[in-house]
Order: sequence, then structure tokens, then C-alpha cells
Amino acid sequence: MLYFQLVIMAGTIMLAYYFEYTDTFTVHVQGFFCYDTSYTKPYLGPEESSAVPPILLYAVVAGLPTLLITITETVLFLVQYTSKEFDRSEKIVATGDCCYLNPLVRRTFRFLGVYAFGLFTVDIFVNAGQVVTGNLAPYFLTVCKPNYTALGCQQALRYISHQEACTGNQDDVLRARKTFPSKEAALSIYAALYLAMYVTCTVQAKGTRLAKPVMSLGFMCLAFLTGLNRVAEYRNHWSDVIAGFIIGMAIATFLVVCVVHNFKGKLLLNEDSPAESQPNTAMLNMGHLDSPLEKYIASQVGERFTRQVWQN
Repeated sequence: MLYFQLVIMAGTIMLAYYFEYTDTFTVHVQGFFCYDTSYTKPYLGPEESSAVPPILLYAVVAGLPTLLITITETVLFLVQYTSKEFDRSEKIVATGDCCYLNPLVRRTFRFLGVYAFGLFTVDIFVNAGQVVTGNLAPYFLTVCKPNYTALGCQQALRYISHQEACTGNQDDVLRARKTFPSKEAALSIYAALYLAMYVTCTVQAKGTRLAKPVMSLGFMCLAFLTGLNRVAEYRNHWSDVIAGFIIGMAIATFLVVCVVHNFKGKLLLNEDSPAESQPNTAMLNMGHLDSPLEKYIASQVGERFTRQVWQN
């Protein structure tokens, strides 16, 4: 099973790479109306000049969960290790499919692996939506720089659908055709919700009744501010940000609830074994106490069987 999971993870990473860094998938060319005010917002420069540049966003969504989950799992493991109620069998190494892993390492890698898988999945969903829709950014006409005279835009209702209508920088034009849904909103809300659910479900220490919701709401607030920044800088429409929020929240909720089961459950020495051990055969062989009615019926059946035997 481990090798199969690694193949799925590798395939997900490769698909995300092809979406992100190659032109394997052609972006749909969506047309526009002449002088459409929805796409004439000012262009504030490349993504690197944004208040939330891509390098900062990627560093936070990749580094913060890794650091927080690793530290939390280490502290929880050490607390449980020194407690009297800790199962001593948990202190030995856990047997995996191909190697021996400490329960701490195994649990940490499970949560971080699922998180990384979801991160690449969000990227694939977002890129697929951008390629299929080709939705135009609020600043599209600013970077497109169409020649309205040559296009015959004497009438504002004239619809332009051919790609050669733009005379601006082609890289900027291509980027302006990939806004729905917002990748920044999807990645930020995915990381925030995953961490919020992790902290809420995992940390059960005394005195954290208010600390956990404050931390969780802080993560969600940062994601919400990221979406607001995209709209404030005219890089995305409101619909782009909302769609990104929906995708990120849906994937995070699915992975937490259905894959890691709300971060619950006691680690077994072999995770591929059933959650519950087989029932004790001695208990299965134990008789049960019959009721008076059952005893009466059994005696009558026995007497009838004996009578038939003697008659034959």
C-alpha cells in the first residue's frame, strides 16, 4: 500500500507541475466587449509587487503547517510517553510496509503527507478551472491594449473574440486570462482551515479553551485578508475569490474528516491491520444463559426426537 500511495503522490505532483510550469494545457480564449469597464481597472504590476507576493504565500502555506504540526506532535508524544497511562508497546518502533518508523515520525508524516497531497490537489483544481474558463482579470484591457479603431469598436457593444486583438505583453495578457478561481484564496483558506481543524481536534490540554479558537480564527482571518487583498489590488474579482475559498475549504474538510478522521485514533504498530483486534475465541465458545421458555422448548424437542428414535 505504501508504494501505491507514493505513486499517487508522484502523479499528483507531476500533474500540478504540468499545469503550473508548462503550456501543455491551452488556456481558453474568452472574448470581451469594447470599452467594458469591468476589465479596465489599473494594473499594479506583476505578482511580485503585491502586498502578498507568491513567494511569501507559498512559504507560509508550506512552512507554517510543517512547523506547527511537527512541534505539536513532538510535544504530545513526549507528554504521552512520560504519562503512566501510555501504552508501553507504543514505545517500540512501529512496523511499516518497508521500514521501521517511530510512532511520532509515522503520525507526523501521515498528517503532513495528507496536507501536502491536499495542497497539490488544490493547485490542480484551481489551474484546471483557470484553463477551462479563461476568465478575464479586472485589469485585462489595461494590459491587453487593444486597437479599438482597427477592431471596429465604434460601438461599445461590439464583441471581440479573437486572440490577436491584444497588442500588449503576451505574458501579462496570458496571466490576465487565468483568474477564476483565485489560487491565492484557495491555497490560503486550505492551509488555514486544515491547521484550525488540526489544532482544535488534537490539542486537548487544560487552559486551551480560548487559545485554540483564537489561534484558529487567526489563521482564518489571514486567509480572508489574502482574498481581500486580491480584490483590493484589482487582481481578482469577488467571484474568483469566493470560488477559491469554496475549493480550498471543501478539499480541507474532506481530507480532515474522511482521510485522517479528525486526527483521532490511537496509533497501531501496523496501520494496515484492522482497527480492532479479532474477538477472543474463548469468549465465543462460552455458552449463554437460556431463558425458561428456551429450556422448555429444547426439552420438548429433545423428547420428541427421542420418541421418534425409539419408534423407528
